Amino acid sequence: MGVQIVHLQRDNLLHEYGLDTQRLKPWAVLNSPFESSWAVAAPRTRSTLHSHHEHEIFIAVRGSAVIECDGEQALFAEGDVAFFQPGKQHRLLNDGDDEFMFYSVWWDEKMSEEFLHRSRSGARS
Repeated sequence: MGVQIVHLQRDNLLHEYGLDTQRLKPWAVLNSPFESSWAVAAPRTRSTLHSHHEHEIFIAVRGSAVIECDGEQALFAEGDVAFFQPGKQHRLLNDGDDEFMFYSVWWDEKMSEEFLHRSRSGARS
């Protein structure tokens, strides 16, 4: 088959940043300039307030929650996409009674350079 699928494994989620996650990248069959993960926020949970040097996008998949970034809050619901610039303090707040699920993608210059190097090396082989 010409497609590779990674299935969400709810029984194997890791607890990171106060959420349950499954890292999807690095992924051996996918040469990409980013890393990513599924994230599940149980009802009445909040992720750890943090910042990092990478750019990051959250894609809301199911439910609704609130995103806090540099002290400001905004509703974040299924179908929404949020972008965090490097260095911004952010977290997710799920104060509701339902689970919230989102997909996170992050990248930086080093990841992009490594991607280009792998792409060029693979093209010569």
